[in-house]
Amino acid sequence: CCLFSNSLMLGLAITERAYGSAALTSNYAIVALHAPFCYCLGILTMEIVRNRQKSVLPVIKSVFIAMFKNALFLGILVGFAVNYLKVPLPSPVTEAVDMLVQAALPAALFGMGGVLYQYRPEGDTGPILWVLAVALLLHPSLVWISGQALSLDQAGLRSAVLTSAMAPGINSYVFANMYGAARRVAASAVLFSTSASIITVWGWLYFLP
Repeated sequence: CCLFSNSLMLGLAITERAYGSAALTSNYAIVALHAPFCYCLGILTMEIVRNRQKSVLPVIKSVFIAMFKNALFLGILVGFAVNYLKVPLPSPVTEAVDMLVQAALPAALFGMGGVLYQYRPEGDTGPILWVLAVALLLHPSLVWISGQALSLDQAGLRSAVLTSAMAPGINSYVFANMYGAARRVAASAVLFSTSASIITVWGWLYFLP
């Protein structure tokens, strides 16, 4: 759960609201690197755990197969390639993509509501509280300490800490569902951490210079 913060939907909006659109440069850089890195790390970890009884080569093979069968990972790669190569897209394509983007969040929230109805958070209080503590308190604390040690400028420090202070996003449940593990914990953690972040993000905004 803690791999996938809601750096896009919440992180960009809160940073822009607090510090203006000029402060979003670092956020975009973080978002561009965060998703592919975390998907690679998450898939690698899950495949190693799933195939821990096998030798090294079969595990490496299963990791590559899992990555290139993952629609989200492939979408990130294609988007990066199109953007990097500056491939012009026809207007109908961009308009269709924009319509899909507008529908993505409501559809994801509707699906999450159904999941929460099916998977009640009974007996999972410990793991859910652990996710909340790591995502909302530990992550931004470590980022703030690292930023101070690396002498980040004020804008970079603000973007990094706020992005790391966001609650886990819908990708947490997508990833859990992909491997059929901890669906109930992931769904509940997204809901409760998003609610709790109303207070914790306000605290980080007050704390940051």
